[in-house]
Amino acid sequence: MSDDSSIQLSRPLNILAVSGSLRKASSNSLLVQAIQHLAPAGVAIEVWDDLDALPHFNPDLDVEDAPRIEAVQSWREKVKSADGVVLCTPEYAAGVPGSFKNALDWLVGSGDLADRPVAAISASPYPTAGEHAHTSLMLTLGMLGARVPEGAQLKIGLINRKISPQGEIIDPELKEALKKVLFVLAESVIGQPV
Repeated sequence: MSDDSSIQLSRPLNILAVSGSLRKASSNSLLVQAIQHLAPAGVAIEVWDDLDALPHFNPDLDVEDAPRIEAVQSWREKVKSADGVVLCTPEYAAGVPGSFKNALDWLVGSGDLADRPVAAISASPYPTAGEHAHTSLMLTLGMLGARVPEGAQLKIGLINRKISPQGEIIDPELKEALKKVLFVLAESVIGQPV
C-alpha cells in the first residue's frame, strides 16, 4: 500500500459511512465511528445514522407524482453528494438486517449508487465474519451498479475482541486493514474526474 502522501487530491474528499445496525452501541456502529480517525489526509468521513428514520420501501411511494418523503430525500442526497460510501453490515438471520436492506432498496429507483465507489465491510462477533451478510450486501451492490474496488472489501470476525466498548480499535491488524480499505476507496474516487 502506498502511503497517504501519494494521494494527490485536487479537493477534499467526502466519504459517507453507514452502519447497517440500528443499535447505537453496536460493534458496526462503533466501527464506522472509529474509521473517521483512520482516513487518509484530505479525506473526511461523515457518519449517517438515520437508518431508523426511513419508512418501509414501497414502490408506490417511489414514483414522480408521489409526495416527497423527507427522510428518503435526505438519505438519497447524502449518498448523491458523497464521493464514496462505506457500508458496514452486521449479520442477522444469515443476511443483511432488514432495515439496512430497506435503505438500499430506496436507492434502486434513484440510481444514486450507480458507478459510485463503495467499500463493503461486514463485522460479526462470530469467527464467520458475517460471511452471509457480506455475500448478500455484494449481491445488492451489484444490482445497484455500485463500484466496489478490489481491496475495498473486508470481513471482520470476532469484532467484539477488536474494538472496545468506547469505539477504540484495539487490534493493530484490523486498524491497518481498515486504513487500507479507506486508502483503496480514496484512490478509486480520484480515479474519476474530481
